[in-house]
Amino acid sequence: MPTFRDLAIAAYCPRQLYYERREDDRSPPPDVAAKRKLAFQYPELLEVDELPTEIAVTPTQFRTNLHCARARFDRFDELADPADEMVLLTGKDARGIAHKVIGDPPVPSLVFTGSPPPNGVWHPQTVHAVAAAKALSWERETPVERAFVEYPTHGIVREVCLTTRKKATYRRALRTVRALDGPPPRLKNREKCGACDFRTKCGVKTRSLRSLLS
Repeated sequence: MPTFRDLAIAAYCPRQLYYERREDDRSPPPDVAAKRKLAFQYPELLEVDELPTEIAVTPTQFRTNLHCARARFDRFDELADPADEMVLLTGKDARGIAHKVIGDPPVPSLVFTGSPPPNGVWHPQTVHAVAAAKALSWERETPVERAFVEYPTHGIVREVCLTTRKKATYRRALRTVRALDGPPPRLKNREKCGACDFRTKCGVKTRSLRSLLS
């Protein structure tokens, strides 16, 4: 059964997933744990004088972002103090970890340690969020129509609604993963080129998702 992360990588670059699956160590970068921990400290971070070094924006911007999230989302307080943490979800099609699962009705939240896009959520992370919501729905036997995505180093929270289009994108990623056998064709979209961990094997410079998906 594919993981949420597999689906996210496949949505970005199937060839990258092929090579990553062949690696012995697929663990996240060493600084991820400290950055992710920030997502469980929102009340304290709004009160302390000096913010942790992991914060990627100015203290004023960070606190402004958090206050905006509190004002925008009716369940922000539950995100700050979730009912369940680091929950392994196994759905009909995929499995993985939801960093938070909040109350009733249940909603998963995923914590990413990279930078957010100007608006919304990065495409691979949207697939990741849909996968988590669908797995939670399967486990709890109840509709789950949204998920949260948190970028704690910026104090930003975004919402992913499970629209028809997003569900279709998730299904395409699922089909891609299921069909993955040998290395898929190289990408032609040079906008994604960058410092890929597998560029010497792949032969095309495709940006790594390792930090983006952690």
